[in-house]
Amino acid sequence: MSLPALSFADVVQPVWNVSPRVRALVTTRNGGVSQPPFGRWQAGADHPGGLNLGMKAGDDPAAVATNRARLLALAGVSEAAWLEQIHGAGIVRAEDVLAQAHAGGTPTRADASVTDRPGTVCVVMVADCMPVLLCDAAGRAVGAAHAGWRGLAAGIVEQTAQRVAELAGVTVASLHACLGPAIGPDAFEVGADVRDAFMNDVDATQRDATANAFVQHPHNAGKYLADLPALARLRLRRLGVTQVVGGDLCTVTQRERFYSYRRDRETGRMAALIWLDDQAQAIAD
Repeated sequence: MSLPALSFADVVQPVWNVSPRVRALVTTRNGGVSQPPFGRWQAGADHPGGLNLGMKAGDDPAAVATNRARLLALAGVSEAAWLEQIHGAGIVRAEDVLAQAHAGGTPTRADASVTDRPGTVCVVMVADCMPVLLCDAAGRAVGAAHAGWRGLAAGIVEQTAQRVAELAGVTVASLHACLGPAIGPDAFEVGADVRDAFMNDVDATQRDATANAFVQHPHNAGKYLADLPALARLRLRRLGVTQVVGGDLCTVTQRERFYSYRRDRETGRMAALIWLDDQAQAIAD
């Protein structure tokens, strides 16, 4: 039985006030060809048709390749700068990632990419960690960051924003950000070490707000429930970035829409893409 093509109904798109030159989307678990346990979730069971995009998730490589081809066809591009993500704070130029891939090199190890080249797609994969997409309003430069708690604490969002602003020739504070689907504040159980990583790197103006992003777990002494979107917003606010959308979709609780490593362990990967439309021109300020 043939499966329907991937459509925009199967992905999440930012609702933000930026140039139409900026294109962005985040995939869900739906719209692909992967079999269980990487399939769609419907009526309490796993079915064929999952859009797993992770080559190292344990899925059939041919299915993943087909899923990636479906995604690129939907986006209207021929390739994307896939990274080997390592939960760090390394940032690269997306065009350098593609150049290394074309030369037959090993996958680029990093957790964020940026570009000012039209048609070059920045992409990060997630399955609970937060994808953070960044751009300037006029559509001169874009970036995508894989922001789990380690990368977030290490400053990957701030550093990616700085790189995008430099490429666009604008102030960091003028950037727009989108927080993609991630593990939500009711599901993200962490230890005191995670709380300390953020509390030890916060100025006085954000200390209370950072502390409030960690709620004592009601049933597990010594553990906290962490609000990853709130922590990301605080990091952006420290830069002066206030034009932020998203952060309200939980990968763990919305099983029918999203893969979640923490929930399922054996699961697929989604992708967050951002690029500049090569058929459009940057708008004037």
